[in-house]
Amino acid sequence: MRIRIIAVGRAKRGPEQSLYDVYRKRIAWPLELIEVEEKRPLPTDQRILREDELIRAKIPDGAVIVAMDETGDDLTSRKLAARFQDWQDRGVGDVAFLIGGADGLSDGLKSAAALKIRFGRVTWPHMLVRPMLAEQIYRCRQILDGHPYHRD
Repeated sequence: MRIRIIAVGRAKRGPEQSLYDVYRKRIAWPLELIEVEEKRPLPTDQRILREDELIRAKIPDGAVIVAMDETGDDLTSRKLAARFQDWQDRGVGDVAFLIGGADGLSDGLKSAAALKIRFGRVTWPHMLVRPMLAEQIYRCRQILDGHPYHRD
C-alpha cells in the first residue's frame, strides 16, 4: 500500500520539516509528500477551487481519500490503525491524505473522502499537521505490527 500526503503550501526547512522527515524514514509503507501551491493572489472561493484542481491532479486513480478537516472524526490511534488494516485486507493500492490550505479543502474534496479526520477540536498550523500525520501513520504501522511503541 502506497501512502501520499497531498498538502497545499511549500514547507521550508525548519523544525516541522525535520520532524516530518524523522517519521517518514521510520514508516515501512511507501510514503510520499506532495506539495501543491497556487501562487497567484486569488479571491478565497477561486483559490479553494484552484487548490481543489491541483490536489485532484495528484490523487492516484482508485485511491482511498482521507481528508484532514476540522469537521472530521476524532479517531483514536487504534481506530485509525484498524482503518489501515482494513485497507490492507481489501488490497487498497493507494491512500491519499489531503491537507488543505488556510481556508481548508473544497466541499467537493471533502465529499469525495472515504474518511474525514481531525487532530482534536483545536486548529493546528498546516505545516505542523504534516509531521503529526506522519507520526500517526508510523504509530498505526507499529500498532499493526504489535510493537510496544504504542501502549494503551
